[in-house]
Amino acid sequence: MEAGGAHLAHALRAVGRGAADLLLPPLAHDSAEATASAGLTPDAWSRIVFLEDPVCDGCGAPFAVEGGAFADARCPACMAQPYAFDRARAACVYDEASRGLILKFKHGDHQPFAPLFARWVSRAAAPLLAEADCVVPVPLHRFRLLARRFNQAAEVARPLARDAGLDFIPDALVRQTHTATQGGKSARGRRLNVRKAFAVTEAGRRRIKGRRILLVDDVLTTGATAEACARALVEAGARAVDLAVVARVRSARELTK
Repeated sequence: MEAGGAHLAHALRAVGRGAADLLLPPLAHDSAEATASAGLTPDAWSRIVFLEDPVCDGCGAPFAVEGGAFADARCPACMAQPYAFDRARAACVYDEASRGLILKFKHGDHQPFAPLFARWVSRAAAPLLAEADCVVPVPLHRFRLLARRFNQAAEVARPLARDAGLDFIPDALVRQTHTATQGGKSARGRRLNVRKAFAVTEAGRRRIKGRRILLVDDVLTTGATAEACARALVEAGARAVDLAVVARVRSARELTK
C-alpha cells in the first residue's frame, strides 16, 4: 500500500476509535473510580462541548448555521485574512467545562489526560491526519520545560502520531526566546510576543522538507503561536502546515483587539 493509502487507512481507523470513545468512553474513563484517576468525572464529561462538522476549514470554528456550510467551506474572516497555517481542527470548545481539565493537564502534571486528549483530537482532525506526513508539537522554551517537566503539546502529539502511523518529530521546532505568557494579551500583543520566537532545528529541517506537517498544540486562542510556528516550518521547506488542538475559543477573531 502506498504511503498516502496507509495514512488514510490509519486515519479512518482513528475516526472509528475516536467516535466509539466519545459515545462509549473506554473503561479507564467511564466509572467514578476510573475517571478520578484521569480527573474526568461523568459530570465533567457531559459538559464538554465537542465540535462537530460543519466547521470552518481554515480555523476550525463552528458555523452558526449548519445548513449554510459545506465541505471545505471557510468563514468570512478566514477568507478575508487567512492564517499562516492551511487548515485547523479542534476537538472541543475552550470554556469553563474544558478549561479546568486542560489547565490541570498543562500545569498540574496530570499525564492520564494525554491519551484521552489524543483520542479527541484524532477524531476532530481525521481529515488532516489523512493527508499529513508527520506530526510536530509546538515546543516549550527550555526554561519553561524544566519548570513544567513536560511539554503538554508533545504528550498529546506522540500518541496521536503513533495511532495514525505518522512520523513524530518532537525536535523539529525550538522556542529560541523565553517569551512572556500569552495569557491576557490582545491578538496584536500575542503576535508581537511570539514573533520570531520559533526556529526549525537542523535535524528538523531535513525531516520536514517537502512534507505536509500536522502541528499540534493544546489550545487555539488568537492563533499567534501556531502562525509563528507555521511560518518557521514553511520557510524551512515544509510543503504545508495544518493545525490540530485539543480546544479552541469559540471565535479567535473576537480576540483581535
